[in-house]
Amino acid sequence: MAKYRHALPQLNGGLFLTDGGIETDLIFNDGFDLPHFAAFTLLNNEAGRKGLKNYFSRYASIAASNDTGFILESPTWRASADWGSKLGYSEDAMADANRKSIEMLLEIREQYETSRSPMVISGCLGPRGDGYDLATVMEIREAERYHAPQVRVFSETEADFVTAITMTNIPEAVGITRTAQKVKMPAVISFTVETDGRLPTGETLQDAIETVDEATDSGPAYFMVNCAHPTHFEHMLASGKSWVKRLRGLRANASRQSHAELNEAPHLDDGDPVELGEQYCAIRRHLGHVNVLGGCCGTDHRHITEIYRACRDAA
Repeated sequence: MAKYRHALPQLNGGLFLTDGGIETDLIFNDGFDLPHFAAFTLLNNEAGRKGLKNYFSRYASIAASNDTGFILESPTWRASADWGSKLGYSEDAMADANRKSIEMLLEIREQYETSRSPMVISGCLGPRGDGYDLATVMEIREAERYHAPQVRVFSETEADFVTAITMTNIPEAVGITRTAQKVKMPAVISFTVETDGRLPTGETLQDAIETVDEATDSGPAYFMVNCAHPTHFEHMLASGKSWVKRLRGLRANASRQSHAELNEAPHLDDGDPVELGEQYCAIRRHLGHVNVLGGCCGTDHRHITEIYRACRDAA
């Protein structure tokens, strides 16, 4: 039975950290090869499983040592049908990979969770297409059908909720939310934005959040922003607006570069961890309800440590 599915503790306030940019961290800092950026493929062998456990342990220990909540996000951003097919996975093998990802996180939680550091397990979903490829924008019903198998598998595990990371468009976000609603699984939607603060499809964060809420009867537990630098979207976060109150989490990039520039960059841009922490702090002082804090591309345990240090007293 899922431990927190019916009462997500991050909704009650208090800091909750997440991990950093799992794919860039594993590739550039740990030396793993991730075909198609698929971290779940490391479950296939002992060295890979050990690498994943070491990765999550680094972050969970930061939370536990500071009596702070933590979100354990499964390494399954690419673990859906189209990506599985490219990687040679059958439908059954893909379902098994999603289940094993949650089982691994349960082991991490058992090792690190304390009464002062609740650890909530999220089944991670990614976009059907490449993170910024708008050629794969689906209609809502198609998005429901596409994401249903992965959501259903997570609902049958001890995962507490699902998080759709790096959502580029509104219909896919609506489809995922509706799919999660059908199996009574809490869902979080995390949009990505370009350097102008708008989704790759052109809508503002306000447009995206309000439209998803309207189409799903405020279905998501909350919303997040990920895979963008704080300077790309902080100007969009006007306090006092009702839609901003639905935004609870940030997983920013370390780099100020655009998505296109990052895709072409030959080296990892890990930015300035201290500066990133200060930027998170500025947002949290402005919007104290934003309490789920982690990283995306280019970030690692150094960035999460600095984000915690800067934000622990900011609300």
